[in-house]
This record gives sequence, C-alpha cells and structure tokens, in this order.
Amino acid sequence: MPRLHRILLTASASVLVIACQAQPDSTTANEAKPQTQTSTAPTQAAPQASETTQFSNYLTRPPEDDVVYFMLPDRFENGDSENDTGGFPGGKLDHGFDPTHKGFYHGGDLKGLTERLDYIEGLGASAIWLGPIYKNKPVQGGPGQESSGYHGYWITDFTSVDPHLGTNEELKTFVDAAHARNIKVYLDIITNHTADVISYRECYDPEYKGADKVESCDYRSVADYPYTTRGDVTGDAINEGFLGDEVQHQTEENFAKLERSDYAYQPYIPAGEENVKTPAWLNDVKYYHNRGETTFEGESSLYGDFSGLDDLFTEHPMVVDGMIDIFKGWITDYKMDGFRIDTTRHVNPNFWKQFLPAMKEHAAAQGIPNFYMFGEVYDPDPAALARFTRVDGFDQVLDFGFQTAVFDVVSGKSSTDRFDRFLDADALYGEATKQGRTQPTFLGNHDMGRFAGMVKIENPEMSEAELLARTQLAHGLMMFMRGVPVIYSGDEQGFVSDGNDQSARENMFPSQVDVYNDNDLLGTEATTADSNFDTAHPLYRYIAKTAAIRRAHPALSRGDMQSRLTEKDGGVFAFSRFDPDTGHEYLIAANTSPNARTVNISIDASSSDMTPLLGDCPALNTTGNISLNIAPFDLVICRSATPASRFEK
Repeated sequence: MPRLHRILLTASASVLVIACQAQPDSTTANEAKPQTQTSTAPTQAAPQASETTQFSNYLTRPPEDDVVYFMLPDRFENGDSENDTGGFPGGKLDHGFDPTHKGFYHGGDLKGLTERLDYIEGLGASAIWLGPIYKNKPVQGGPGQESSGYHGYWITDFTSVDPHLGTNEELKTFVDAAHARNIKVYLDIITNHTADVISYRECYDPEYKGADKVESCDYRSVADYPYTTRGDVTGDAINEGFLGDEVQHQTEENFAKLERSDYAYQPYIPAGEENVKTPAWLNDVKYYHNRGETTFEGESSLYGDFSGLDDLFTEHPMVVDGMIDIFKGWITDYKMDGFRIDTTRHVNPNFWKQFLPAMKEHAAAQGIPNFYMFGEVYDPDPAALARFTRVDGFDQVLDFGFQTAVFDVVSGKSSTDRFDRFLDADALYGEATKQGRTQPTFLGNHDMGRFAGMVKIENPEMSEAELLARTQLAHGLMMFMRGVPVIYSGDEQGFVSDGNDQSARENMFPSQVDVYNDNDLLGTEATTADSNFDTAHPLYRYIAKTAAIRRAHPALSRGDMQSRLTEKDGGVFAFSRFDPDTGHEYLIAANTSPNARTVNISIDASSSDMTPLLGDCPALNTTGNISLNIAPFDLVICRSATPASRFEK
C-alpha cells in the first residue's frame, strides 16, 4: 500500500486544509534515497527561481544572498555503516556508538551527507553549515553520566575527520560536490577548548593525599591564585601580563617567566592519554588555564573549564599561532567558504583580533574573497552581541536577538511592536554587519531547541494545525527580514522535539531513540523512526518556494529594510525592502494572529502598481496607501513597478 502524506496548508481564518497525496509506488518520498552523487536536480521538483535569474558563483556571491542549512553530520544520513563505531574496539563506552541512546553516535556520516545534496539543493539552500567533523574523544562523563562526542565539540585531533564520520578524503569529496552545485560550505570550528583530558590532583587523583584535597574542582580566581614571577603566591603578581586584552604583555618572553608551578590546580594527564591530542603542542598542560569549572560569570567565563573541557590559554602566543595554523590548514586543504565559531564569548578579544584577520587574509590568498565568519554568542541582547562586532572584530555573530524577537511575536507572547525594539538596535552593530544584513538569523538550533517545540511549550493547548501555521510563518519572516536565514536540519520536516540540547538532535535517517520516535511531527504522518527526506512536506515546499523568491529578487536579501507597520496590541507586521540597483520597493506584510486582518499600510510616494510575489496585492489608493487583506498566519509580498523616491534621479 502506498503511504499517505498529510499535508496541512494555511487557509482562511484559522482553518487549515488536510490534503492527502498518494505516492506513485511503494517507495515513498520519505524512504527514497538518491544513489548518485552527480545529479544536480532535486529529488522531487520544488519551486525554483526564474530561469532568467542568474545566481552568482559561490566564490563571488555575497553572503547575504545565501540561505544556510545546518546539520550535525552524525544525525543526518548514514551512508556507510562500516564506520559506525569509528574503528574503535570494545563496547559503547569505548567507541561511543549506540543508536538507541540520544547521547551517543547514531551512524550519520559524510558519505551520507554527500548522497543527500539533491535534497539540500532542492530546499533552496545555497550554503551548508557543517557541524564539527574533527576527531573527538569517543566517550566522556562519570559513571552513569557518559555520553559520546557525536556532536563534534570534544576534539582530540584538530587535523583529522572523526572516523565515525568518515575520512579526510570523504570530506574533500563532500566539499567538492557541494561546490559543483554552487553551494558554499561553512565549517564549525572550536578554539576555546579541547576534549576533557587534563585532570587536577586536588579533586581527581585518587592517590592524592594533600591537605588541599577537595571534592569538586570549583573555579579558582586570578585574585586568589594569581600568576606570579616566582610561580607561587609569594611572588609578584603579573596577571596583566597574561590575561585580558593587554597584547603588549602577551609575549613569549613574559610567558617564559612562569615556571608553571603557579597553577590554580595541579594539572596532570592520566596514563595512556599523554599524546592523545593533535597537534602535539596541545598535550602540554601549560597551554591551558587550569582554573577549574566555570560559573559562566565574570572572569570564569573566559578562564574556566565547562563540563570539564580543557580550557585553552588563548592569551598565550603559542595558542594563538597554533590555532591560526590549524584552521589555515582547513582552508588550504578543503577550500572552506567560512567558519561558524563556537563559544566566541569564552575567548579573550585579543585572540580574535589576531585570528579573524589571519583567516580572511589566508582565505583571500586561496581564492576565497568572501570568507564568511560568524561567532556564537548565546545572548538575546543585541547590545551584548554588538560588543563582538565593535570590540572583538567580528563582522557578524549568530543573531540570538532575531530568534528571540520572532519567537516572542509568532508565539503570541508579544505584539508586533516587539520588532521595533529589535530593529532599532541594528545601529549598534555598525557597518560590520551592514546594519544587520549579514547577521545569520535562525529560529532554533541544536543547543536551544527547535522553534516549533518552543512555541508548543508556550502554548500547550495549541492545535497541531495552528502550530504548523505559526512555524511556517516564522520561516517566511526569517526568509525576508534582514539577515542570512539559517535552517536547522529537521525543521523543514516538521520536527518539534521535547526540549533543548540532546532532545533537539533527532535523526533525519530512521531513528531508534524512543524519546525521539514518540514525538508527533508537524504536517506529516511520519515519525522520526522513518527516513525524513520528504520533498512533499509542506514546510519543505514552503521554504523552497520562499527561498526561490528571495533568490530571484536581490532586494529581499541585500536591500535596506524599513519598518512600515507594527501594532502595540495586534499581530500585523509590515516592512519594505528596496532593490539596491533599481530602487523598486518590496512590501512584506505578515499576520501573526489567528484572525484575518485588513490593514492600510503607507508606502513610498513614488511606488506604484504593486504586483504580488506572494498572496494578493490590490491597487494603491490616491493617498499612497495600500490596503491588504491578510489571512491568519499568512505573509504577503508586493513589488512596485516604479522606483521609490529615494532612488529617483
């Protein structure tokens, strides 16, 4: 029997229509898996941009023109079951593979990712943010708390692909295949820490008998345990020579003054792990802060370990130069198009002031002129985010401010005037982000959870149909507001999730995890126990359609954005974007409420003959206003036939 796919589409009022599509044979779209790596056509036809539209080459294309697709490779597609255990002998606590446990490797790999490029291309993505692929410590955690490095953030070898994910050669194959399709690849990188290898005598060594033995490795401050010229608290404190942003003091000569008996704790490397890290310099404890567990506040945010991960002494010239060399190598060898930079706020500013220009310069020398780097700063406050573009030297950071604003409005938590406060803060970023246009925007991710799940928690009685409609609208806003849209793998298949972190890292290929498989997915009868690469899914189709519109009209990616209408006690939000070359005005209006709305919106006096790109656009009235009827949770796009007055000559 062919499988039925339930497709929910937004209609008038709060009613959504259920349509059933029978697949033509017993192999459903969910189950179909491309067998070729050479085809450039989507697995199933999806709405694309006009054939006359030229989408520039990935090497010269500005980052704001892209739509980014993000995934953790272990959770995307299993192309080679032979590498599931990474070649490690023993049981799951040795190799880290357990497809039934949400905290262990599940088998996804680079070969599987390469085989699914049709699917990603069909969605309209023109860049891929690839979760960390470096060799990780397979398992960490105390008895009963173990989990694996499937996510990629517990690195032991910064130069090699994790064997659970494949080989360096398979990474090269993947990047080349993406580039052949005009798709960029952004690599997730980590400079703040390594895997948990270093231990401290006072709290980890069972043989330690010292009077200062403690139960836990709480953070020890610079004030209580200063860096000194004698290596102990009786010497002269020289903290400013090593910490913070005093680059003039951070020299090899100054660091040589430390005999390194001045650690806050006594670090040691357990037997058998003395040479586990690559490059070799990472095995020397002097290149780490060794101050105990962070509280994520104050100085501990920079100098403390979190979850035991070895916190690198990023003020040390050797660490700066070493990290620059490591990541230059990934650009040279694989021609990466950019980096997503993990744990940005936990690294001192002076490191970034050296690292970021070095990456840009090296990429340009390798023929990559638009190397795109964005930092992860987990903070919804635009003022806190802007510090990293104003002080640390980033061109852009992940836009947690956008995520929070869209969630507040689309979930019904706030009225649309919430967007005024968000957009007013764009001036804080300065020209680094082109007033926010190069900021990567997103709705949810592998850390904070999925957008649909967050809306469901906010509105536990909401129907599945309404949750789907709100989730779709949020994707539309992300596609057309300023910024670079980032889609989290699985969102386009209606994944909801039970929470954040491990709970929001479901497989796209068939899952064996019970706490994933009991979730109801939006817009489909499938569960995560199925293969979820359904190109007929309503969210996949909507994202593909809106991505095609965005691609065909540069105003919707590069144009200045001007707010036109927000409401203090209502759900309509309207804004204009202007074509940077022709001056044509594009009006985008969204109804975030469950009731149909008719609103009058003022636009530029010279804009005329508005034509629809999405929804209906009536003629202008004599006062230069446009009256729009907007269905619940719907989004309308209108384009003027004439340039706005600001572009008139």
